[in-house]
Amino acid sequence: MRKRYILGLLLVSCRLFFAGSPLFAQEWEDGEGWEIYSFDLHSTGDQTIIISLGLIFPTVFVYADGAGRSHNINPVGGAGSISFNYHLGRHAFLGGEIGGSFNATLAENNLFIWNFGMRGGWQFLLGRFEFPVGLAFGMSPQSYIGNGYLGIYLRGSASAFFRFNPEWSFGLTGEWTWYPQRPTVEGVRRPDMDADGNFLGLTLAARYHF
Repeated sequence: MRKRYILGLLLVSCRLFFAGSPLFAQEWEDGEGWEIYSFDLHSTGDQTIIISLGLIFPTVFVYADGAGRSHNINPVGGAGSISFNYHLGRHAFLGGEIGGSFNATLAENNLFIWNFGMRGGWQFLLGRFEFPVGLAFGMSPQSYIGNGYLGIYLRGSASAFFRFNPEWSFGLTGEWTWYPQRPTVEGVRRPDMDADGNFLGLTLAARYHF
């Protein structure tokens, strides 16, 4: 009698489990089960690839004489990048980026800038909204009417993303990039030609999470 009672409980439990599984799967497909897994969206080892496209605006350039000149009347340029993040936990991340931009000057020539750098940052979470702030540093080859220059860059960024589903999030990024130039002529340092360029970037971005 006792064995029959235990066997009956097992059969009922199995029936409830397998009957409930399709229902749970349907709820997840309908988006109702998202919150159940929200705590597990960011953990050590998670990775993201970010594709960004947008606009770049020259702002203030500082020259060797210490004078700052506004260049925000220049035509707007374009910018794009591909970057990679490795998450150290729910908030911190490290990674790298490759990007480029172009901008027309007042003389109607084009300035081309490439960026190859490392990046890191911290991500604030609010439900399905994510707000990463980051800092990037690296090498920056630059070209202007046949003249080349290999410099560095430092970039601060702040973004707002909406997590559309477990694999994709979409958002907007604001960036401020500093490009210092310290030229040499025939191997001789020329401080009188020093310049510091500052650019503001606004880009739309898509992130793939895996």
